[in-house]
Amino acid sequence: MEARNRIRRWVALALTAALALGVLAGCGADETTGTDTLSEAAFPVTVTDDTGRDVTIAARPERIVSLAPANTEIVAELGALDRLVGVTAYCDYPEAVVGIEKVGDFMQPNLEAIVALDPDLVLVTTGVQAEIVGQLEALGAAVVAIDPQTLDALYVSIGTVGEAIGETAAADELVESMRIQIEDIGEQVEGAPVTCFLEISQDPLFTVGSGTLLDDLIQHAGGQNVVTDEGYVAYSVEQLVAADPDVYLATLGSMSDPSDIIGRPGYSNLSAVAENRVHLLDDNLVSRPGPRVVEGVRLIAEALHPDVFDQ
Repeated sequence: MEARNRIRRWVALALTAALALGVLAGCGADETTGTDTLSEAAFPVTVTDDTGRDVTIAARPERIVSLAPANTEIVAELGALDRLVGVTAYCDYPEAVVGIEKVGDFMQPNLEAIVALDPDLVLVTTGVQAEIVGQLEALGAAVVAIDPQTLDALYVSIGTVGEAIGETAAADELVESMRIQIEDIGEQVEGAPVTCFLEISQDPLFTVGSGTLLDDLIQHAGGQNVVTDEGYVAYSVEQLVAADPDVYLATLGSMSDPSDIIGRPGYSNLSAVAENRVHLLDDNLVSRPGPRVVEGVRLIAEALHPDVFDQ
């Protein structure tokens, strides 16, 4: 039993890290004066990151390193892709980041490679990257941690990145656009929520509960998660059959290949399987806390409410 508990704790930690993988408006000219709209007076700026740290950025960052795919996507969407000089091996969107220098992977960033790039801002996440914050700061770079666990927190985090890189207007526009799209989806799926279960790993079976971004996305998509525990949760087939969700969702990514769900022992007892309501989700769209979660919410909503979106 103790060995099984150790395995479950290890898997939970690995899933937390992997799911964080699951994080373009440049300098503009004022049309009336012909001068650069970026003002040096905007810096220095102090932002509060997702760990509660107050971080002061002395000047507009020109050399940015991102150590999480979601952060990379935010920077790119805010128009600062040309200032990204280093990303992780897992950063794969937008396509242009493929050509940017790689500085290790998410779990083990290469400090020497980061130092060689001489960044003035490094965007990290929390958890497994927490221990390198001090090391990076000792090198002279400003370090901002981004790790939102709800949509509202994501909106705040996008604003934080916008402040840190001098793109506050672009951040405001992006957040407003995301809010409008999420609200539109919510209006379409108003009514009784559809119960569902979301698999993020199958061996052992792990899911998400309250306090996670994925659980929040489910709610915004008109769903009711049958899992009420908090965080990333180990689940049994017996619990799953007892809960009997209307819809079975599963992420398709590095931690999970749910293509065999229908043939698994005990799963034939699920209403979702019997009624062919099993749906695979692109892990990158639902697990990365970045601009594309809007697409993730829509995917979940379409799975839960096909009658609405098939029209």
